[in-house]
Parts: sequence; C-alpha cells; structure tokens
Amino acid sequence: MKYYMTIALLGCLTVLSAQKKILDHADFDIWNSIENEVIAANGRFVMYDLERGEADHFLKIHNTDGDLIFSYDRAEQGAFTYDSKYAIFKIKAWKDSVLAMKRRKVKKDKMPKDSLGIYHLTSGKLEKIAGIKSVKIPEEWSGYLAYQIEAAPKEDQKKDTSENKTKEKKVGKKNGYHLLLRNIATAEKDTFKFVTDYAFAKKGKMLAFTSTGEDKEANAGVYVLEVGTGALKAVHQAKKAKYSQLTLSESGKHLAFVADTDTTKVQLRPNELYHWSSGMDQAEKRVDGETTPEGLHPSAHARVSFSKNEDRMYFGFAKPPVIKDTSLVDEEIVNVEVWTYDEPRLYTVQELQLKNDTITAYTAVIHLEKTNKLVQLASPAYPDAQLTKEGNTKFALVSTSKPYELERQWTGRRARDYAVVDVESGISRKILSKVPGWVRLSPAGEYVYGYHSVDTTWFTYAIRNNSFTELTRGKTFYNELHDSPSPPRSYGAAGWIEQDQKLLLYDRYDIWAFDPETAQAERLTNGRKDKKVYRYIDLDEDKEYLDTRENWLLSVFNEEDKSSGFASYDYKRKRLTPMLAGPYRFSTPKKAKNADQLLFTRESFAEFPDLRITDLKFRSQTKISNANPQQAAYNWGSIELVNWTSLDGKKLTGMLVKPENFDPNKKYPMLVNFYEKSADGLHRHRAPAPGRSTINYSFYASRGYLIFNPDVHYRIGYPGESAYNCVIPGVTSLIEKGFVDKDNIGVQGHSWGGYQIAYLVTKTDIFKAAEAGAPVPNMISAYGGIRWWTGLSRQFQYEHTQSRIGGTPWEYPARYIENSPIFNIDKINTPLLIMHNDADGHVPWYQGIEFFVSLRRLGKPSWFLNYNGEPHWPQKRQNRVDFNIRMAQFFDHYLKGAPKPVWMDKGVPAMEKGINQGYELMDKE
Repeated sequence: MKYYMTIALLGCLTVLSAQKKILDHADFDIWNSIENEVIAANGRFVMYDLERGEADHFLKIHNTDGDLIFSYDRAEQGAFTYDSKYAIFKIKAWKDSVLAMKRRKVKKDKMPKDSLGIYHLTSGKLEKIAGIKSVKIPEEWSGYLAYQIEAAPKEDQKKDTSENKTKEKKVGKKNGYHLLLRNIATAEKDTFKFVTDYAFAKKGKMLAFTSTGEDKEANAGVYVLEVGTGALKAVHQAKKAKYSQLTLSESGKHLAFVADTDTTKVQLRPNELYHWSSGMDQAEKRVDGETTPEGLHPSAHARVSFSKNEDRMYFGFAKPPVIKDTSLVDEEIVNVEVWTYDEPRLYTVQELQLKNDTITAYTAVIHLEKTNKLVQLASPAYPDAQLTKEGNTKFALVSTSKPYELERQWTGRRARDYAVVDVESGISRKILSKVPGWVRLSPAGEYVYGYHSVDTTWFTYAIRNNSFTELTRGKTFYNELHDSPSPPRSYGAAGWIEQDQKLLLYDRYDIWAFDPETAQAERLTNGRKDKKVYRYIDLDEDKEYLDTRENWLLSVFNEEDKSSGFASYDYKRKRLTPMLAGPYRFSTPKKAKNADQLLFTRESFAEFPDLRITDLKFRSQTKISNANPQQAAYNWGSIELVNWTSLDGKKLTGMLVKPENFDPNKKYPMLVNFYEKSADGLHRHRAPAPGRSTINYSFYASRGYLIFNPDVHYRIGYPGESAYNCVIPGVTSLIEKGFVDKDNIGVQGHSWGGYQIAYLVTKTDIFKAAEAGAPVPNMISAYGGIRWWTGLSRQFQYEHTQSRIGGTPWEYPARYIENSPIFNIDKINTPLLIMHNDADGHVPWYQGIEFFVSLRRLGKPSWFLNYNGEPHWPQKRQNRVDFNIRMAQFFDHYLKGAPKPVWMDKGVPAMEKGINQGYELMDKE
C-alpha cells in the first residue's frame, strides 16, 4: 500500500512541477522592456538596453549572428561611433541604492554621478570615466568624443592660496563644466574649462564650444577647434556674455551663435548674431540693434541653422521683452484676469502659451556667399515659416492662423492663410485662404501641397506659374470609416520622387503617384482587391525624396486577418514583390547607415517584440534579443478575432482573449474592455505591466479571465446608444457560445471608454461590476469645461470630434440629456469603481465627483480613486501599481467571489492616506 501511495505522491508532484505560474502584481518588476536599440553604421553590431520593471537598465551588445559579445549592468543610452569601432554609453547607480540614499537625506551634490563607458568592439577592452555630465560623438566621422565632467580634474583641485582665492571659480550650471576632448584610440585628452555648450560638425572635423572663462577674471568666449590638428581659435570674447544657439554647418566651415553681452538683469541691449567661417580670425557681427527691422532683435531661443549648400544662415527675430515695473510691491500689484469675448485665444490658452509667446521669433535669412543680404521671411502678419529640409530652395512658405483662432474654440480645427516668400528678395504673395489641414513645401520647392480637410481634397500649388490643382477632387483619399461630425482625415502622403516629378499619396489601401500639375494619377499597388494596406517606409532620413533608382520597402497590413509583413517595390518596372508576411505585428525597420542590414521587431499576443536583424530582402532573420525568457513559465493565453452583428445591422469585429488551456466546456468570467476600434491591434504584444488606465490582458488571461474587446461604430448624435448597439450584442453572442459565465461579466474602460461604460450601466444589468476611469456623466456641464493641459474649451469635442453630439446644447438639448448618464443614474444596479485624478488636464475631474456623489446619494455600491497631483491617468509607478491592485481586487471580488479587501469594506480614512492601503482581504462571512 505504501508503494502505491508513493507512486501517487510522485505523480502529484510531477503535475504540480509542470504547472505554470499565474501572473501577479509582483511579476511587473521582473519584466523587461527593450529601450534605445541601435544598429552600427557597418551593420555588424546591435546595442540596446533592457529596462527591468521601469527601474535599472542592462546594456547588451550583440553581433549580427546573434551572439552576445558584451553586457553591462546599470548601463543605458548607448551609441556606436560612426566607424563602428566603439560603443559609448552611460552607467548609472542602482536605483535601490539611490532610493536608500534619499531616505537617508543625502544631499543632492553627494548623490552618485553618471559614468561614461567606452567599449572597444575589436579588442573587447572596457574603459570607464566617472562623474560625467554629458557626452557627444560626431555624427558622420570618428575617432573622438567630447564629454563634460561634474567636477574639475584632479590636477586642478589644488589647495588655494590667499593670492588666488579671489579668482576661484566653481563648475556648475551657471559657470559651466570642464569639457574633455578625447582621442578614443590613444586616450589622449584636451581639457577646456567652464564650458557651457559644445557641438561637433556633422561631417567636418570641427568642434565649437562656449566658455565663461578660465577663472573669475577671464573673458567669456566662443572657440573653434580643428580636431586632429589641435588648432584652437577664440572667435569671440567678451568680459561677460551669455551665448546661445551655437551651431556649426555640416562641413564645419561655418559657425553661428547669438551673444547677449548685456550685464543687467533686464535686457536693455539687444542680442547680437555672429557668423564665423574658416579663414576668419574673429566672428563677424551680422545682426544687432542697429541692423534689425524696427522693434526686433536676434532671438536667443529660435533655432539657428545653415542650408545644405551652406550659402544661407537662418535665424529668428524676436520682439523686445515686456519690461516689468520692479519697483512695485505686492500691495500695489493688481492680479486680475480679463477675459474678452472676441479675442482670438481663450485666456486659459494664453496662460499656457505664455512662455512660447514671450519667445516668439520670426524666421529670417542671411545670404552668406553672394549678396550678404538679410531677408526677413516671417512677420507678425505671417508668423510661422516653413523651409525645405535642405533649405536651398528659392521660396519659403509662411502662414498665420490668427484670423481663425476664435472659431477654433468650437470647431477644433486650426485653419490657416498661406503665402510664399522669395528667399532672395523678401517679396511675398498670398496663395491660400482658410485652409484647415496639412500644408507643406515640396522638397525641391516647386510646389506647395496639402490636404484640405473640409473639401476632402489633396491639392498642389505651382509657385512659379501661380497655378492651383485639385488632385483628388471626387476621389476617396480620406478616411472611409470616418464616423464623427468633423471633416475626415486623409490617409497621408508617402512623399515626392526626384525633382518634384510626382507626389505619392495614400488611399485606404494603396499608393498612388500624381502628376502635381495635371492631376493624372497612377496606382502603384493593388491592395484594395485583397484588403491589404501598403505604406512606404523611409530608410534614409537624410533624403528628402523617394529615390526611384532603388527598390522601396513597403509595409503590408491585411485588414481581414490583421496579419502584416513587408514587400519590395521597383518603381521603374512597377513591380511589387512580397517578402515577408505572417500573423504578427512588425515594427518600422531601422537601416544601418552604411550597410544593407535592417533592425526590427516581430510580435504577437504570445510573442514579445524581441529584436531581429535581416537584409533588405528579408531572406533570413536572426533573433538578437531574448528579453523575457521567464514568460515561458507563466500561464499566458491566446487571442482571436470574433464577429457579430450590431443591433442596427452592422457587421462588427472584435478581439477575444482566452486563458491558456482554454476549455470550451467550462464557464469563464469575462471582462469587457474597449475604446473606439482596437481590432487592428490583434497581434500587439501585451507584456505584464502596471497600466495607467486599462486592464492588462496577459495579466487577467493568466488568472483565468476571458477578455472581450469589441470595435464600436458610431452614429452622430448618439454615441451612448451606438456603444450599446455594438457592445451588448457582442457580449450576448459570446454568451451563446456557452463558455462565458453570464453571471460574472465585468466591464472596464477609461476616458471616452469610461464615459461609455457609465452610459451602458444605466441601460443594462448584464455587467456584474464596472470600472470607469475619467468618465463624463454630464455632457451639459462638461461642454462648458476646460481641457487644462492645453487651455482649450471642451466645446469642440462635443460639436465636432470624439463626443460626436454634432452641435451645441442649445441646438440639440435632447441629445445632451439622452447621452448623459447623470439623468438615468437611478437605474444603475452595477457596482462601480471610478478613478478620476485631481490634476486631470483632459476631462474635468469634477465629472468623476459628480458621478460618485450621485451614486453615493442613491446608496449605490461605488468607490472613487483620486491619485493626488496625477493627470488624466496615474503616471507614477507606485500609483499605477496601486490602481492595478485595487482594480484586480474589485473584479476578483465581484466576478470570482474573492473576499472583499479592507479598502472596499471600510475605505481608507484621510488620516491613513499613504500609510495604510487597505489591501488586506476580509474574512468571508
């Protein structure tokens, strides 16, 4: 008998040992994400760091055979040198040790500093440099790096004598940090003291930097160094100066910067713009208070840049600052906001844009090689300027939205007037009025082109012959599934081919080539037939156009089964060649700078998006990373598409997640989660993580839940009813299959999803429990609210965008009432968990309060979570973890019969906030 008992026990242990783990909240801390992935320019190495539980990083370097050749704990933000000989990265302290020091109240200047790591890819040698403030490497040349250190080098840290104490100067943000330029191979270094900014040229072997001076008595200055020869030149010096916008041209032959030599706290003397070119001893002052248009001066905040051919220098003109009367005391200052009914921008918008308004700048250009002429391009009438990427073209595009800012309050659209400016003469002419949508310059500067969202038409404007062409009038190059009371968006543009010969536009499925003047169109792909979506992938960001001499890489997405892949397109032969396809989601590949190697990821619900490498034809793939091998030890689940018909006769699609080892003969609790339409994301991987606003699919599937995510199609004016018509028949269609426990179904959603859940529970008792995050129970009061992150009125959202009412409360009062759950709150029988935070900048948090206090007034089971100081969703990890724990306990109690936690039974009193969380489970009665 003992013998058989032993065998039975061993069998039981074998079964137990083979059982997989169930995901729990603690597992969030052991899951890795891949960050900062990069492929070497020669295509032979890949570097990335694993971030574990949003805490420490672990740097990895692989060769393209997939072999791990180097790893380093606590390292991140890696970059390869252009010659692919070295890997440069930062090394940080362990996060738990930093937290321990914070608990001990260690002063900020005593906290651990970052270190610099240099790994020699050929020899395997590792070097570390402590106390790093910043580091830069040249973009397209090699051999050197520059870095700033937090403290002075040891050789400079000598004991001061009374004679030189007065000249002592400390490194820091104000005075700058010491900069070291290092020859990576030889380790030889040059040190430059008290550097506030520095930059390498992209291609030329030049380094520029600004310094506040060697000591307290020294002049501030701007310096250029010819790297390799060591030739150093001070191109500008001043007793006191602040420098900004330090910019080298690609070749390093030109340098520009803005100098503020005003020693007063209030700027009385305008900034000065300087230019230096190779061969000059000193930088030349190009623009100051004497040479600017009246009332303007060079901006310290606007970007300074050079054209690709380096014969133009672009900069910004700023208006003089508003001078405050600093003699007034608090008792004399009037603090009142004056809101005006017809000013272009709402006062709340002005407040949030105050900083940008104070540094507004108007783009201007100096012609360096020919005329030395200064031309102002933007102006108060047309304050926004666009240039082509290379900046070499004859015309600039300028625009203004000011005439239409007031109506933007309720339309949500920012229409603009456009003009073109001759970059050489400054002469402008208006070309377009009140265009809502997307407008740009073509790469060669021959055309202005864009999409007019109200007319649903792509257009071109030929600058030289002043002709306007509608390319897609009468054609469907806009969102075919658009279902809100706003103009539909376009599907976008792939770009232009060489010399602006053709503009490539997308319809729902295909890529089309348009003649920009005749509007003659040619379809390049044939995706509509099989419902496959083709899109161009840009592998070379330096090119402004699509190169017809090379095969193009296209992404492919199948609308029917949600699979995806890649294809190659030969423009000359008009030949499409499929290369890769499967039931996966692929990332946008990154190409090695100087090799035909691509770095990308492949993912599915069950497969983590690990890094892979291949060639341009996807002939073979090598898996590089293995970020989460522990996943194999956990119950996971599977995902599939499901179909049903809405109550108003629409064919619908959604996603159904099933637990691992799903048994159709069993009954499972189910969570319903949705937001607009999500089925296209069928193959998205959902790693265990404390989400900020939604249930984690892998977490709940591991714990035995079904998850249903239905797509919702909307009828304008009736968003709540639309959700009901789509979601509820989807739920009942699954109940009919026999594996859903109809008595244990929950629903969860956030923001727009939170609103719809608030609406649904007033119309049905099919849900046993519901979590609604940042819901809007009262569309009438919400209509008059403010989106505090932007300062915008919420009116546009109801009249024209997501809330889909289609008009104002005085035009459609019945729609607002019918779609507002607050008016039917007495019909709710579903227990509710509400999360709405007091710093929500999207949905006014008093909406959540309005919902909760009404439920409380009626004695309806409900709980309200407010994460103090958090926005639309909790962002701090500890708060996200807390939200996930409470939500899981809430659903486990109602849908699985788990004991109530203390916080649901007794709450968390204010005096215990942040001390006792109330997670403990109550004893079952």
